[in-house]
Amino acid sequence: MTLQQEIVGNAMQMAVVNLHPGQTVYCEAGKFLFKTTNVTMETRLSGPSGNGQSQGGGGGMGGMLRQAMGTAMQVGQRMLAGESLAFQYFTSQGGEGTVGFAGVLPGEMRALELNGTRAWFAEKDAFVAAESTVEFGIAFSGGRTGMSGGEGFILEKFTGHGTVIIAGAGNFIDLNPADFGGRIEVDTGCVVAFEEGIQYGVQRVGGLNRQGVMNAVFGGEGLSLATLEGNGRVILQSLTIESLANALKKAQGGDKQGPTGGLFSTHAG
Repeated sequence: MTLQQEIVGNAMQMAVVNLHPGQTVYCEAGKFLFKTTNVTMETRLSGPSGNGQSQGGGGGMGGMLRQAMGTAMQVGQRMLAGESLAFQYFTSQGGEGTVGFAGVLPGEMRALELNGTRAWFAEKDAFVAAESTVEFGIAFSGGRTGMSGGEGFILEKFTGHGTVIIAGAGNFIDLNPADFGGRIEVDTGCVVAFEEGIQYGVQRVGGLNRQGVMNAVFGGEGLSLATLEGNGRVILQSLTIESLANALKKAQGGDKQGPTGGLFSTHAG
């Protein structure tokens, strides 16, 4: 059953979801806005299994133990990733219902349709809401790819069938690296989401030479760029959280970055 949703608004968009009787949608804690009275709300630590149910392990004591261990692993992964520890589930009872969701930053939202053949990956905090037939997971990446840029990265992963709604900052642009020679390089804070099949890595900005140091220190990008390779959809955002935070600090008189940017940026606690 397709999730009926409409994304409305301009500078700060929101998703209005219409639920059929018995249909369930879930969101990350803190993304809920409003609901009609016939929509029930339940907070759980466990995520959906992809078939519309919470992950479990059958009946009996063994099943309860497996379910508890699975939930603990999910919570542990989300804690390490800095994500919300709980999900909120909304189910329409006795008729159609309506629920509203939004992201946490001024910007766009996007509804992605999963057909079971390709997963989607998104940056932390991009997830807003999804059908209960969509499974939410955490993908830890690093190793040679991440360390080559001096850092690893943590992604949200969506699998299964149905609709998942994501949000970002500023305006979105859709690209395919295959249209640009198979590879693009972007600010690490600009990546919102990409399809499975896209290779995502992190690389240093330039070499250990004069121009590389100039890029890192005065270019405002720091030491790393994100690389996206392959053939598939990529969604980028025009506003990064770091640039928004720096603009707010500057407006409050607390930004000591000056004209240099890069390594000379100060981040007051």
